[in-house]
Order: sequence, then structure tokens, then C-alpha cells
Amino acid sequence: MPEIPESDEIRFLTFAELDRLVEHARRGMYQEIDRVLYRVAAMTGLRLGELLALRWRDVDWIAGVIRVRRNYVRGRYGTPKSRRSSRAVPMADEVGGVLDRLFQSSAFHGDDDHVFAHLATGQAIPKANVTRRLHKALEDAKLDKTHVFHDLRHTFGTTMAASGVPMRTIQEWMGHKHISTTERYADYAPRATEGEMISAAFAVATG
Repeated sequence: MPEIPESDEIRFLTFAELDRLVEHARRGMYQEIDRVLYRVAAMTGLRLGELLALRWRDVDWIAGVIRVRRNYVRGRYGTPKSRRSSRAVPMADEVGGVLDRLFQSSAFHGDDDHVFAHLATGQAIPKANVTRRLHKALEDAKLDKTHVFHDLRHTFGTTMAASGVPMRTIQEWMGHKHISTTERYADYAPRATEGEMISAAFAVATG
């Protein structure tokens, strides 16, 4: 199928909003899985299809990376959308911690078992189910209900740009085919020091 370009609109959550979303994950059997899913999505930038296709062997504890090898789209497994989409994304300590706790509590521990497994079948969780529970979590957390799961990916991109991570590095981590896709994030999360530079320049100009 032809590649679907990512939307030009950048909407993201602050870390405080992310914490509220995680805290208000819908109660029930999938609450802990959803909490980990939201956190990992926002702190790795993986697409939902990439997250749902993850197997435990893709979590490289020794190297401290998540290896993105496949995607789950429209109920089918496939390879990532471009050559750059096959990648290794570093795991922050918090990501490693929540994944380890999920592994310990999961009934599916095999290398080929899904990280985010359907509790009855062990297979990938349907995207529609994830979306439905996300809407409920947004409502309960009193966040903007028009947010979509992809905004968690944008949260990663804007946070990395704001922290001064080079655009080429962000491109590799997010698996963007074109650097122009990555460069959108710089405008939405400028570094605080840039504001200080402008203030200093005007101070000099006004004497």
C-alpha cells in the first residue's frame, strides 16, 4: 500500500499531562498495560502499530534499546513503512523500568510473545480497543478529548527538540524518511535558552 504521510499538525502533551493520562488509564483488565503503553509511546516516539507489534525479543535489555522490526496495521503484520523505520530506539531508565514490571506481571514471557499482549489470546491488541480506552482516559483526566494516540509520538519529538537533541538524531530515533518531517518539531518546542538569547540581544540594542 502507498505510504501515508504524517500529518503536518503537531499536537502534544506536557509531561504533567502525560502523568495525568497514565494515572487515569481506564480501570479494568488492561489498566496496567495501557499505563505502560502511554508512557513508552511518549518516551520512545514509536508509532502505535510499532508498539502493538513489539515482541519481548525486540526489547534489548543489555544494549538498552528497543529494536523496531515490524508494524501492525489494519490487523496485519508488516515491515516498517520505510528503511529508516527499522531502527533501534534508546530506552530511558523509566521506560526500562515500566517494561520490566510489565514483563514480570505478564502471562506471556516468550521471546516471540507480544509486549502489549491481548490478555485472552496473547496476540496484538486491536487498535480500536486502544483508541476507545484512550478517549476514556483523556476524559477522566480532564484533558483535551480530541487528542489522538499519535500525539504521544509528537510528545517525544517536541521534547527531544526542546532538549537540543540534533535533528538528524531525532530523525533516526523516530524513523522519519525525510528530515523535513523531523524539522517540524523545532518550531513547536524552542529551547528556553533561545528566549534568553533574544532578551540579551535586545538588552544590548537598547543600551
